[in-house]
Amino acid sequence: MKPGSPLLSAIPGLRHAFFTCDGGVSEGVYSSLNGGLGSNDDPANVTENRRRMAEQMGVTPAHFLGVFQIHSTDAVVATGPWQGASRPRADAIVTRTEGLAIGVTAADCGPILFVDPNARVIAAAHAGWKGALTGILESTVAAMEKLGAERGGIVAAIGPLIRQHSYEVGGEFVERFMEADAENALFFIPAAREDHAMFDLAGFIRMRLENAGVLMIDDVGVDTYSDERFYSYRRSVHRREPDYGRNVHAIALER
Repeated sequence: MKPGSPLLSAIPGLRHAFFTCDGGVSEGVYSSLNGGLGSNDDPANVTENRRRMAEQMGVTPAHFLGVFQIHSTDAVVATGPWQGASRPRADAIVTRTEGLAIGVTAADCGPILFVDPNARVIAAAHAGWKGALTGILESTVAAMEKLGAERGGIVAAIGPLIRQHSYEVGGEFVERFMEADAENALFFIPAAREDHAMFDLAGFIRMRLENAGVLMIDDVGVDTYSDERFYSYRRSVHRREPDYGRNVHAIALER
């Protein structure tokens, strides 16, 4: 069963999904619903997996959009299927076009789905620690505003991501956050290993959203590292696997 956001589910004419690993055709470390276009999985399997996800979102595969994610602060606006063979390089997609599903991939990073129900503007953002720290969430909200959304009317849902009890980081990581703002110390607790800490990515994302004026926030509370329904980059590294699958998280305005 896929986790969902009660806040998003209560909005008429809106579909969303935090897809799990289940229900696809991929094999091995990618088993089974790998949506990662950048993975080393058989491209035919990824295409079929994404077709199945598009069907669940109520759109055609051509209208099931993703981006080439680069851990940036860039948000792009979609008005229809991408033109040309390549995907835009960005970490968020914003649209007000009905019948268009927009999504991001993640395997421990934070997927955030947004909607302003009144303006009928939606967005999907990929926020790893770098994107969250440098401003991808703020860029997404600003792009939504340009399409008519109002910050106070935006609903956001934080999807499955690596949680604090699974997210150990080194001292250099902590220093980078402290240099940005000393109050970021709130998002770290001591780790068992010396000179390491446990980072609260979900809490940091929530704080950035609130500071950006987004106050209606849901969090599905799922830890991708410990919950094997989801792909996890860090779990794959610890198991010394050659690659890892990517979870897809999407949102769409129904026609």
